[in-house]
Amino acid sequence: MKMRGLMLLLLAMAGSAVLPPVAMAQSPANSGDSSSAAVLPSPGTAQPQLALAYTRPTEETKLRNYFFDAFGPYPIVGAAIAAGINQADDSPPEWKQGPAGYGKRFGSSFAIAGVSTTTRYALAEAFREDMLYYRCECKGVFPRLSHAVISTFTARRGDDGHRVFSFPALVAPYAGTMTAVYGWYPGRFGAKDAFRMGNYSILGYVGGDIALEFFHSGPHSLLSRMHLGNGHGAPPPGSQP
Repeated sequence: MKMRGLMLLLLAMAGSAVLPPVAMAQSPANSGDSSSAAVLPSPGTAQPQLALAYTRPTEETKLRNYFFDAFGPYPIVGAAIAAGINQADDSPPEWKQGPAGYGKRFGSSFAIAGVSTTTRYALAEAFREDMLYYRCECKGVFPRLSHAVISTFTARRGDDGHRVFSFPALVAPYAGTMTAVYGWYPGRFGAKDAFRMGNYSILGYVGGDIALEFFHSGPHSLLSRMHLGNGHGAPPPGSQP
Protein backbone atom coordinates (compact mmCIF):
# COMPACT_ATOMS: atom_id res chain seq x y z
CA MET A 1 0.00 0.00 0.00
CA LYS A 2 1.32 3.41 -0.87
CA MET A 3 2.22 5.65 2.06
CA ARG A 4 -0.33 8.24 0.97
CA GLY A 5 -3.08 5.63 0.92
CA LEU A 6 -2.06 4.43 4.38
CA MET A 7 -2.22 7.99 5.67
CA LEU A 8 -5.73 8.50 4.29
CA LEU A 9 -6.91 5.20 5.78
CA LEU A 10 -5.58 5.99 9.25
CA LEU A 11 -6.94 9.53 9.11
CA ALA A 12 -10.38 8.19 8.26
CA MET A 13 -10.20 5.75 11.18
CA ALA A 14 -9.01 8.48 13.53
CA GLY A 15 -11.76 10.84 12.38
CA SER A 16 -14.40 8.24 13.08
CA ALA A 17 -12.86 7.48 16.44
CA VAL A 18 -12.85 11.00 17.86
CA LEU A 19 -16.49 11.76 17.09
CA PRO A 20 -17.48 11.14 20.75
CA PRO A 21 -16.48 14.03 23.03
CA VAL A 22 -12.91 13.73 24.24
CA ALA A 23 -13.81 14.57 27.81
CA MET A 24 -16.42 11.82 27.84
CA ALA A 25 -13.93 9.34 26.43
CA GLN A 26 -11.46 10.12 29.22
CA SER A 27 -13.81 10.30 32.20
CA PRO A 28 -13.01 7.62 34.86
CA ALA A 29 -16.46 6.07 34.55
CA ASN A 30 -16.37 5.60 30.78
CA SER A 31 -12.78 5.40 29.58
CA GLY A 32 -12.14 1.95 31.01
CA ASP A 33 -8.46 2.68 31.60
CA SER A 34 -6.67 0.42 34.04
CA SER A 35 -6.88 3.32 36.51
CA SER A 36 -10.63 2.76 36.85
CA ALA A 37 -10.66 -0.96 37.34
CA ALA A 38 -11.97 -1.87 40.78
CA VAL A 39 -15.67 -1.59 41.70
CA LEU A 40 -16.51 -1.71 45.42
CA PRO A 41 -19.97 -1.75 47.02
CA SER A 42 -20.78 1.26 49.20
CA PRO A 43 -21.86 0.36 52.77
CA GLY A 44 -25.61 0.34 53.18
CA THR A 45 -26.43 0.68 49.51
CA ALA A 46 -26.51 -1.46 46.40
CA GLN A 47 -24.98 1.25 44.23
CA PRO A 48 -21.36 0.51 43.20
CA GLN A 49 -18.49 2.93 43.61
CA LEU A 50 -15.43 3.21 41.40
CA ALA A 51 -12.09 2.83 43.17
CA LEU A 52 -9.05 3.93 41.20
CA ALA A 53 -6.36 1.26 40.93
CA TYR A 54 -3.62 2.89 38.90
CA THR A 55 -0.12 1.55 39.55
CA ARG A 56 2.78 3.66 38.36
CA PRO A 57 5.39 1.58 36.49
CA THR A 58 8.80 1.11 38.06
CA GLU A 59 12.00 2.46 36.52
CA GLU A 60 12.91 -1.11 35.61
CA THR A 61 9.65 -1.53 33.70
CA LYS A 62 10.17 1.72 31.82
CA LEU A 63 13.76 0.84 30.95
CA ARG A 64 12.76 -2.62 29.74
CA ASN A 65 10.04 -1.13 27.56
CA TYR A 66 12.41 1.48 26.16
CA PHE A 67 14.77 -1.21 24.87
CA PHE A 68 11.82 -3.22 23.51
CA ASP A 69 10.35 -0.20 21.71
CA ALA A 70 13.71 1.01 20.39
CA PHE A 71 15.42 -2.25 19.43
CA GLY A 72 12.79 -4.98 19.60
CA PRO A 73 10.89 -6.77 16.83
CA TYR A 74 8.36 -3.98 16.25
CA PRO A 75 10.85 -1.30 15.11
CA ILE A 76 12.75 -3.88 13.04
CA VAL A 77 9.61 -5.00 11.20
CA GLY A 78 8.43 -1.40 10.88
CA ALA A 79 11.76 -0.32 9.40
CA ALA A 80 11.69 -3.23 6.95
CA ILE A 81 8.20 -2.28 5.75
CA ALA A 82 9.04 1.43 5.48
CA ALA A 83 12.23 0.61 3.58
CA GLY A 84 10.26 -1.57 1.18
CA ILE A 85 7.76 1.21 0.50
CA ASN A 86 10.52 3.76 -0.06
CA GLN A 87 12.39 1.29 -2.25
CA ALA A 88 9.30 0.86 -4.43
CA ASP A 89 8.88 4.65 -4.63
CA ASP A 90 12.64 5.11 -5.21
CA SER A 91 12.75 7.63 -2.37
CA PRO A 92 15.18 9.22 -2.11
CA PRO A 93 16.45 8.45 -5.63
CA GLU A 94 20.03 9.31 -4.62
CA TRP A 95 20.19 6.02 -2.71
CA LYS A 96 19.38 4.07 -5.88
CA GLN A 97 18.00 0.53 -6.03
CA GLY A 98 19.26 -2.93 -5.21
CA PRO A 99 20.38 -4.41 -1.87
CA ALA A 100 22.61 -1.42 -1.10
CA GLY A 101 19.75 1.03 -1.60
CA TYR A 102 17.40 -1.07 0.51
CA GLY A 103 20.03 -1.30 3.24
CA LYS A 104 20.36 2.49 3.37
CA ARG A 105 16.60 2.92 3.55
CA PHE A 106 16.26 0.25 6.24
CA GLY A 107 19.05 1.78 8.32
CA SER A 108 17.51 5.23 7.95
CA SER A 109 14.05 4.08 9.02
CA PHE A 110 15.43 2.12 11.98
CA ALA A 111 17.54 5.09 13.10
CA ILE A 112 14.58 7.47 12.82
CA ALA A 113 12.52 5.16 15.02
CA GLY A 114 15.40 4.87 17.51
CA VAL A 115 15.85 8.64 17.81
CA SER A 116 12.09 9.16 18.13
CA THR A 117 11.75 6.49 20.82
CA THR A 118 14.75 7.78 22.78
CA THR A 119 13.40 11.34 22.64
CA ARG A 120 9.95 10.17 23.70
CA TYR A 121 11.21 8.26 26.75
CA ALA A 122 13.78 10.90 27.75
CA LEU A 123 11.25 13.75 27.64
CA ALA A 124 8.65 11.61 29.41
CA GLU A 125 11.15 11.03 32.22
CA ALA A 126 11.84 14.76 32.42
CA PHE A 127 8.11 15.57 32.50
CA ARG A 128 7.44 12.62 34.86
CA GLU A 129 4.93 11.12 32.46
CA ASP A 130 3.91 7.49 32.07
CA MET A 131 3.96 6.75 28.33
CA LEU A 132 2.95 3.08 28.54
CA TYR A 133 -0.20 1.98 26.74
CA TYR A 134 -3.19 0.94 28.86
CA ARG A 135 -5.87 -1.01 27.03
CA CYS A 136 -9.45 0.20 27.30
CA GLU A 137 -11.85 -1.85 29.40
CA CYS A 138 -14.78 -0.32 27.55
CA LYS A 139 -16.92 -2.23 25.05
CA GLY A 140 -17.49 -1.56 21.37
CA VAL A 141 -15.24 -0.87 18.41
CA PHE A 142 -15.56 2.92 18.29
CA PRO A 143 -15.01 3.61 22.01
CA ARG A 144 -11.91 1.40 21.94
CA LEU A 145 -10.72 3.00 18.70
CA SER A 146 -11.23 6.44 20.23
CA HIS A 147 -9.27 5.36 23.31
CA ALA A 148 -6.36 4.14 21.15
CA VAL A 149 -6.20 7.37 19.12
CA ILE A 150 -6.44 9.61 22.18
CA SER A 151 -3.76 7.57 23.97
CA THR A 152 -1.31 8.41 21.18
CA PHE A 153 -1.32 12.08 22.23
CA THR A 154 -1.78 11.72 25.99
CA ALA A 155 0.09 10.26 28.94
CA ARG A 156 -0.47 9.58 32.62
CA ARG A 157 0.96 11.82 35.31
CA GLY A 158 1.05 11.75 39.08
CA ASP A 159 0.34 8.98 41.53
CA ASP A 160 -3.31 8.87 40.46
CA GLY A 161 -2.40 8.43 36.79
CA HIS A 162 -4.59 11.25 35.50
CA ARG A 163 -4.54 11.85 31.74
CA VAL A 164 -2.69 14.87 30.32
CA PHE A 165 -1.80 16.05 26.84
CA SER A 166 1.73 14.78 26.20
CA PHE A 167 4.33 17.16 24.82
CA PRO A 168 6.88 14.29 24.46
CA ALA A 169 4.42 12.28 22.38
CA LEU A 170 3.94 15.20 19.99
CA VAL A 171 7.61 16.19 19.67
CA ALA A 172 9.33 12.80 19.50
CA PRO A 173 8.30 11.78 15.93
CA TYR A 174 9.60 15.06 14.50
CA ALA A 175 12.85 14.77 16.46
CA GLY A 176 13.60 11.55 14.61
CA THR A 177 12.83 12.88 11.14
CA MET A 178 14.63 16.18 11.74
CA THR A 179 17.72 14.20 12.78
CA ALA A 180 17.50 12.16 9.59
CA VAL A 181 17.02 15.15 7.28
CA TYR A 182 19.96 17.11 8.71
CA GLY A 183 22.06 14.05 9.52
CA TRP A 184 22.14 11.64 6.58
CA TYR A 185 19.49 12.50 4.00
CA PRO A 186 20.58 14.17 0.73
CA GLY A 187 21.19 17.90 1.05
CA ARG A 188 18.12 18.90 -0.94
CA PHE A 189 15.88 17.75 1.94
CA GLY A 190 14.80 20.35 4.48
CA ALA A 191 12.51 21.11 7.38
CA LYS A 192 9.35 20.71 5.28
CA ASP A 193 10.37 17.18 4.38
CA ALA A 194 11.13 16.40 8.02
CA PHE A 195 7.71 17.69 9.05
CA ARG A 196 6.01 15.63 6.35
CA MET A 197 7.84 12.46 7.40
CA GLY A 198 7.09 13.25 11.05
CA ASN A 199 3.38 13.26 10.21
CA TYR A 200 3.75 9.74 8.84
CA SER A 201 5.55 8.73 12.04
CA ILE A 202 2.65 9.99 14.15
CA LEU A 203 0.26 7.95 12.03
CA GLY A 204 2.51 4.98 12.70
CA TYR A 205 2.15 5.58 16.44
CA VAL A 206 -1.63 5.73 16.03
CA GLY A 207 -1.58 2.45 14.12
CA GLY A 208 0.63 0.87 16.77
CA ASP A 209 -1.74 1.84 19.60
CA ILE A 210 -4.70 0.53 17.60
CA ALA A 211 -2.84 -2.76 17.17
CA LEU A 212 -2.12 -2.95 20.91
CA GLU A 213 -5.78 -2.23 21.66
CA PHE A 214 -7.35 -4.78 19.33
CA PHE A 215 -4.77 -7.49 18.62
CA HIS A 216 -3.83 -8.40 22.17
CA SER A 217 -6.61 -10.27 23.96
CA GLY A 218 -4.95 -11.79 26.98
CA PRO A 219 -2.08 -13.96 28.22
CA HIS A 220 -3.04 -16.85 25.92
CA SER A 221 -3.28 -14.85 22.70
CA LEU A 222 -0.97 -15.53 19.76
CA LEU A 223 0.94 -12.28 20.31
CA SER A 224 1.50 -13.12 23.97
CA ARG A 225 2.79 -16.57 23.05
CA MET A 226 5.27 -14.79 20.77
CA HIS A 227 6.17 -12.44 23.69
CA LEU A 228 4.75 -9.54 21.68
CA GLY A 229 1.46 -9.21 23.53
CA ASN A 230 1.97 -5.69 24.87
CA GLY A 231 4.88 -3.82 23.40
CA HIS A 232 4.48 -1.02 25.92
CA GLY A 233 4.24 -3.34 28.90
CA ALA A 234 1.63 -1.51 30.97
CA PRO A 235 1.10 -3.26 34.30
CA PRO A 236 -2.29 -4.94 34.72
CA PRO A 237 -4.96 -3.17 36.80
CA GLY A 238 -4.24 -3.21 40.51
CA SER A 239 -0.87 -4.94 40.16
CA GLN A 240 2.00 -3.98 42.39
CA PRO A 241 5.33 -2.72 41.02
